Amino acid sequence: MYGPDFAADPQAVYQRLRALGPAAPVELAPGAHATLVTDYRAALEVLRSPEIFAKDARRWRALADGRVAADNPVVPMMAYRPNCLFSDGDAHRRLRQAVTDSLSRIDPNALRGYVERSADTLIDRFAGLGEADLLGAYAKVLPLLVFQQLFGCPPELGDRLVEGFSGIFDGVDAERADALIADSLVELIGLKHAEPGADMTSWLMAHHARLTDEELIHQHVVLIGAGTEPQQNLIANALRLLLSDDRFAGDLAGGSMPVEDALDEVLWLDPPMANYGVHYPVQDVDFGGVPLRAGEPVVVSFAAANTDPALLSDQRTGNRAHLAWSAGPHTCPAKDAARLIAAVAVEKLLDRLPDLELAVPADRLVWRPGPFHRALTALPVRFPPVHPTRPAPAPVHDLAASGVPASAGAPGAPYHPHQKQAETPGDSRWKASSVSSASSAPSPSTPPAVTSTARPPGSGPAERRRPWSFLGEWWRGQ
Repeated sequence: MYGPDFAADPQAVYQRLRALGPAAPVELAPGAHATLVTDYRAALEVLRSPEIFAKDARRWRALADGRVAADNPVVPMMAYRPNCLFSDGDAHRRLRQAVTDSLSRIDPNALRGYVERSADTLIDRFAGLGEADLLGAYAKVLPLLVFQQLFGCPPELGDRLVEGFSGIFDGVDAERADALIADSLVELIGLKHAEPGADMTSWLMAHHARLTDEELIHQHVVLIGAGTEPQQNLIANALRLLLSDDRFAGDLAGGSMPVEDALDEVLWLDPPMANYGVHYPVQDVDFGGVPLRAGEPVVVSFAAANTDPALLSDQRTGNRAHLAWSAGPHTCPAKDAARLIAAVAVEKLLDRLPDLELAVPADRLVWRPGPFHRALTALPVRFPPVHPTRPAPAPVHDLAASGVPASAGAPGAPYHPHQKQAETPGDSRWKASSVSSASSAPSPSTPPAVTSTARPPGSGPAERRRPWSFLGEWWRGQ
């Protein structure tokens, strides 16, 4: 599952594995063996049965006895860390509560506004060029700007963290990448001890769970890891689908909601985390005729389960029964925010550049190797150059408070990723209450973590919508 052949056509591999039963043996990386679950019902059984399938990777026998080397490229993604992803029972509940309580303090209206401003800033850089790589220039950078804001992270640390997470997802020099992440997070935690702010890092520190610094570091590993690499893949995969599939382009003229539909389709067919949800049987078990040994990794293929031929319906529009966000006690706690970020990013781009088209045929796009993600290497596009005609940027102090360098606000102005962050850590609109409060529980005034807010109407009933504009309310079915 680690070579270019698997990356080019993973569904062909899943189809062959299904012939072996609901789960089948695979090699994630040279020397790293696991069992991959490809059946939808079987995947739910694994994800919803913590008494049989544990998450604590200290049970991984092959790593403990040296059959898997410590420098194997999948180890940083699978080895135990003291965070909510690799814990069970009371430990999991304690660590996850700190995450969910901190996430609930994010104002979704402020999140949407920040994503929109960041998207405009990025689009302004290449709108006049007539061509761009939407992965490198947009989908990869936008989550970086968002998580720098959410975690109160200086840009230079953010760059290093993204480099590190890209390395462990790709399995390229993963040991160095893991060390880069650890060193950067140690520095971030130190900064927030000295100067807490209105950000996730400070809220986690102030939570009544009283996380240790080690726990804080590893909570950040799962939160930032999930908020950067998978987020960029969700954005890029949705754009690829919208620009290459005639079903969505054709629907535009009929007044449907292509962005929302495309996200549903991607989460079913090309989820950004295609294979993960690693579990370890607590004892030997017969799993639908497949023997599973205690302590040997069982990996859930979200992509294979979502395309299980046994599913009764292939109707995906508005259907949220996919497993892209996992299921059970380890369901992604930030799925609403993640989908909001992706949808705003896609909508904003297609509204600003309505005549986008792929610069190469869709079947020539290349997928990055790796057993866990579904990720493009690039997304080249072309379009008629558009010179920004947006209103003047917000005052400098507003941009600084939201974490966007002042120079980035002016259309066409250069952006320097290492420019120092504003002195004020975080944007006050992110928080529901002061981080210095004795309790970190959200206040009653905190807006619920809805996925969006209503958009203002157009300038008049006769106003003609541009072809790629978002046509309606958000998140049908939720």
